[in-house]
Amino acid sequence: MKLIRFGNPGHEKPGVLIDGKQLDVSAHFDDYNEAFFAEDGLNRLADVIRELGAELPEIPAGIRLGAPIARPSKIVCIGLNYIDHAKETNATPPAEPVIFMKSTTALIGPNDNVTIPRGSEKTDWEVELAIVIGKKASYVEEAEALDYVAGYVLHNDISERAYQLERGGTWDKGKGCDTFAPIGPWLVTKDEISDVHNLRLWLTVNGQKMQDGNTSNLIFKIPHLIAYTSQFMTLLPGDIISTGTPAGVGLGMNPQVYLKPGDLMELGIDGLGTSRQECFAFNR
Repeated sequence: MKLIRFGNPGHEKPGVLIDGKQLDVSAHFDDYNEAFFAEDGLNRLADVIRELGAELPEIPAGIRLGAPIARPSKIVCIGLNYIDHAKETNATPPAEPVIFMKSTTALIGPNDNVTIPRGSEKTDWEVELAIVIGKKASYVEEAEALDYVAGYVLHNDISERAYQLERGGTWDKGKGCDTFAPIGPWLVTKDEISDVHNLRLWLTVNGQKMQDGNTSNLIFKIPHLIAYTSQFMTLLPGDIISTGTPAGVGLGMNPQVYLKPGDLMELGIDGLGTSRQECFAFNR
């Protein structure tokens, strides 16, 4: 299944994408949130689709898509998880996964505008595969880790490099700014992805290819990331783990290149759809 959320920011409703049609399931479910996943929502949704199918109301064309998951309890990110990205940033590939957190207030829809923070000169892009957790996970064994996956989403882990690397402390300062987590267009359930470790992911800026990688090159694979993260925190249904970015970020270029107002990012992952975000200057 492909889950979507549609409507104005803060007022999204749940829907599904079936045979190219966007269908409204809000009469049957409140939202795709922690309670939905915890209460066997995916199986109940499948039942509704089987029973009603084409009887579900079609969503009018042109309606905004929000992030396909309502605000999760946390967005966990993995740093330096592709060797080529570690090398381009002059970092040593890690012996264990690097974990940082991204603010849930950064979450936006797949085609929403991105705000370059006030005073920023080093806002960067990062196309990533992200995992959506389907049930409560604590001290998970790696062999059982995929049992905890609800599905996968496309994520642009936008980063302000000066805040991240030059302002002291953790990376979180440069990762959680408003609009820095465009996610979607869809949550694709895991049964639709035959090999999550062989997906092409790419990103362009103003039509120029910047990133073109494959999840086969992840240093730490998805079962390990889920099991490892669950040793340090309880993962709740609907939580997101973003798995890292391949080479091609602005930080790694010589000279470095960063986003400016008017720039357009377009990105995609095999089977997970595409998204686009235009950059605007902070104006509040």
